[in-house]
Amino acid sequence: MTFVRVCGADELEEDTPKRVELDGTPISVVRTEGELFAIHDICSHANVSLAEGEVDDCHIECWLHGSRFDLRSGKPDSLPATRPVPVYPVKIEGDDVLVSLSQES
Repeated sequence: MTFVRVCGADELEEDTPKRVELDGTPISVVRTEGELFAIHDICSHANVSLAEGEVDDCHIECWLHGSRFDLRSGKPDSLPATRPVPVYPVKIEGDDVLVSLSQES
């Protein structure tokens, strides 16, 4: 599995998604509850950025229609979204946040 640097750890604020692109793939990187998550940045219901939404209880909410996606699995737990979004492996090495486009789920 190949990991690529997407940002510095100091660029991430708690519960504030950061939108990055990795090989043309939009990703939201989120630090919440002491963990890091990387989730596809485009809502599966509407073609909008999830990074513009709010993070709460290990979920990210789409700002447009209110669908919430689990940051661990990418699965929606509220309508109108019914399809999950990909999640990606993420890790910290030193001060670098690294993401792999290999999907965890």
